[in-house]
Amino acid sequence: MTTTTTATTTPTRDRGTASPGAPTPDGQREGRRFRVVFWVAIVLVGLLLAAVTAAVGSGSSPTDTPLDPGSATASGSKALVRVLEQRGTTVDVVRDADRVDPDGTVLVDDSAGVLSAGVARRIARSASDVVLVTTDPGVLESFRVRADPAGPVESTEPVSTAACGIPAARSARSVTPTGSGYTVRASAGTRCAPDGTGSARVWGLVRTDTATGTVTLVGTTDAFRNDTVTTAGNAALALGLLGGADHLSWYVPRAGSTDAAPSLGDLAPPWVPSAIGMAAAVAIAAGVWRGRRLGPLVVESMPVVVRASETTEGRARLYARTRDRTHALDTLRVAALRRVGRSLGLPRSAHVDEVVRRAADATCLPAARVGAVLVGGPTPDDRALVDGAAAIDDLERAVRRAVTGDAPRASRPTDPTATGTTHLTDPRPGGRP
Repeated sequence: MTTTTTATTTPTRDRGTASPGAPTPDGQREGRRFRVVFWVAIVLVGLLLAAVTAAVGSGSSPTDTPLDPGSATASGSKALVRVLEQRGTTVDVVRDADRVDPDGTVLVDDSAGVLSAGVARRIARSASDVVLVTTDPGVLESFRVRADPAGPVESTEPVSTAACGIPAARSARSVTPTGSGYTVRASAGTRCAPDGTGSARVWGLVRTDTATGTVTLVGTTDAFRNDTVTTAGNAALALGLLGGADHLSWYVPRAGSTDAAPSLGDLAPPWVPSAIGMAAAVAIAAGVWRGRRLGPLVVESMPVVVRASETTEGRARLYARTRDRTHALDTLRVAALRRVGRSLGLPRSAHVDEVVRRAADATCLPAARVGAVLVGGPTPDDRALVDGAAAIDDLERAVRRAVTGDAPRASRPTDPTATGTTHLTDPRPGGRP
């Protein structure tokens, strides 16, 4: 394939004269200023969104915490605390295990799962009546409760507790099991409030005897919530578990306190945050240093001009070199289909069958013959390729004559058995094949 290369020369321009298409220094300065203002605005918007998010997060009150004794929301337990105080039980909400009164009832609300095992063992050794709310296996093991968390329980249908061995549950007669379920091991103590059947059965109440007293594991937390405490016998269960003594220590451990289990950040050496910050700064600096800088678009003249005829000839030589005659003829057929469809006024989206049918109607030729020319099949040799190209030319001329009304629309095959390809001929005397 021969490629004609056209050498391009760039005329020398005076430095003080800008080319017609090149941006002026003032335009470049203005564009740079716009980009700087744009990115500064993006940064300011991001900082504003971060500030708003932080303000909203810090403004959320602790009353949103489930079973919060000071919350009047649906998930809080303020109603239960008020009723206990009216019945003569002093409720002391504590956040520190050192303030827990072991002589009264102790409610350990570890719903967040932050209590350390050491603090749990200390409460278990000192308190005689513990009501435990947790799904942490380590805390359960520390209180010597032979039960394992089995996931949440969403059933709201009350279950009977009339035959339960826990006095508070037996007096309640029925409770809603919504909350958490537990699977119990052999000789796990007293269990009540079942949910499910067979091997999938879980329990909402488990009581275990300890050396100092009892530990009652409560998964049916609906009995403590403001919105469900009056359902079924939930109120009787809650008052029976928490109102048996004159004093109730409502202990809620906090994350990050001395009573909480150490987090991954607490276990890491003190130099780790500084190292992470330094690595992030190095990564940002490397990105700024080695990152790709995109400048303004530059218009550049192409150094080589390739004519369409040369492209066509190059493709033809490639087809000839690979002996891909079928592909070459199919290329001619596709182009002919577009031209014939355009001559007949059909849209570009017209189907091949529609083009063949309209071409056959216009030229009064059989549709099978027109389809053999425009669609055809394999091309075994060079003779079939030449005959197929000639048939395409004949069909296009016939369509043009039929559309313009230049001659009668008729045709005849010259020698269809000679090469296996149909040729369309001009029916006029002396017509060109």
